Amino acid sequence: MTRVGIPQGLFYYYYYPLWKTFFQDLGAEVVCSEDTSRKTVEMGIQAAVDETCFPIKVYFGHVRELCSADVDYVFIPRIVSVEPRSYICPKFMGVPDMIRAAFPDLPPMISPVVDVSKTDQRLKKEIIQVGRLLTRKTGLIKKAYLHGLKELAECENLAAKGLTRTEAIRFWEGEAISIPAKWDLNIGVLGHGYSLYDKLISLNLINRLREMGCRVHLVEMMDQDMMEQQAATMPKRVFWTLGRRIVGSALCMKEQEDIDGIIYLACFGCGPDSLIGDIVERKVNGKPWMLLTIDEHTGEAGMVTRLEAFVDMLRRRKMINVKGDLPAYGKSTYCAGGAAGRIEVGGHSAAAYQ
Repeated sequence: MTRVGIPQGLFYYYYYPLWKTFFQDLGAEVVCSEDTSRKTVEMGIQAAVDETCFPIKVYFGHVRELCSADVDYVFIPRIVSVEPRSYICPKFMGVPDMIRAAFPDLPPMISPVVDVSKTDQRLKKEIIQVGRLLTRKTGLIKKAYLHGLKELAECENLAAKGLTRTEAIRFWEGEAISIPAKWDLNIGVLGHGYSLYDKLISLNLINRLREMGCRVHLVEMMDQDMMEQQAATMPKRVFWTLGRRIVGSALCMKEQEDIDGIIYLACFGCGPDSLIGDIVERKVNGKPWMLLTIDEHTGEAGMVTRLEAFVDMLRRRKMINVKGDLPAYGKSTYCAGGAAGRIEVGGHSAAAYQ
């Protein structure tokens, strides 16, 4: 049986159910790399050039793992655009070329071009070419792809109900998933999925917030039509697909009274993050806001301290009922009983004082 390896990084979190279903329906065995570990990171850092962002370095580590996994092919699509008039980060377009240059022992690569910025005709041809590596039956290839799209939609529905994309994938594969049913805070968490849903890259941000008694609201949980309407209010269209969804979700969260605060997870060295993060910070000035910037050197202790301070401040803010008086951006306000509150944001540490 043909074995196809899929690295567990980058757009794995968005499209893995589609590709796994597609290859399995054509008779292949799908081999996925293990969850990201420190070893994965170290292997990726050694193989990738310094200028790449942290998620791409992690992706290199997953590819290195698959090089020794006895696979017949490794699946690394060249992702250019996943919707009309929008694009993905330019660095992602060059990932297949960088991988070829970095790994001389790389198995044969399956690298279809995913570009639907103007039309999906090229993508359809690419899918047929990929399928013919496994079968000559064009009808079977088309059927497998449609089945993959159906399974992907099922996972997206699970994510819309409150699971992360990682949890949705694991539930889809038959694993039991449970999330806390009680919380006293609602926090919107924004960021690129390949950073946010990788527990090592994000330092397990989502589960840490859940353990602190917070319900986490993610981009996938937002009403998609409302999100697009909010994003359309920008003076200029955000042409990065993920960036536009983040901006639209942030504006939706700003209008939701039940959301107590917003956290943006950004990766150091990410160009889109540097721009989108600044836009979001300016647009959500009515909500407590915190920017977390991470890279391969980020320590867990510092992030946990910032999260605890941010969550404590939100609880104090609700407890003394001064939502309209306590500022979210770096100034101190004296409240009932002599308590003072302060949050520093935009890459600086958040703190709460009694």
